Amino acid sequence: MKLMKKVFFLYSLLSLIQPVFSENINPEILIDLKAQEMVAVIVSNQDLYSTDPEAFKDKIKDIFEPLVDFRRVAASVMGKKLYLEASPEQRKLFIEVFKKSLLDTYTDTLAQWGDQTIVTMFSEKQTFERIEDINQSLKTENNSYPITYKVRQSKGEWKIINIIVNGVNLGLTFRSQFRALAEEYKGDINLVIENWSGDAGITY
Repeated sequence: MKLMKKVFFLYSLLSLIQPVFSENINPEILIDLKAQEMVAVIVSNQDLYSTDPEAFKDKIKDIFEPLVDFRRVAASVMGKKLYLEASPEQRKLFIEVFKKSLLDTYTDTLAQWGDQTIVTMFSEKQTFERIEDINQSLKTENNSYPITYKVRQSKGEWKIINIIVNGVNLGLTFRSQFRALAEEYKGDINLVIENWSGDAGITY
């Protein structure tokens, strides 16, 4: 019952801030609210993760996916040269393939940490730059793991453009993997996309 009350409270807060995607919206509050929402889902669906992991992931993705600027992140992963060489169709296809790999990596990581709490390091800022780092600590029963979200404001909305989880910079890791595949397949973007796995290798 306490968990359900907490979830309801979080949804109530989100309903208040969602229409106010202005330059003054506090990205720390936005990321914290979404993180707490995901924790509530994880804690209350541990059995589902064991019996139907895809259904479990979908619950997390519904919360996390709208926060990420997948077009910008995927372009960064491809690198300027290959992104410009790719056709619009190839760019679109890689964005979709990359989106799945990032969402799978992120949800698997959170799920396997199991029972957890997330603490956001709030600053005393009243105004925010166009790009900001939001720092959190994911705490389990025995350990604490740092998470940093790099967020960017565009058209009045804050979107995640990179994540560092327990020391693993996902943007740099995925970029290195893309370059390695591009070298292996001699710049054939179609083959890179076909063989993309997106294993970030996060350890915990």
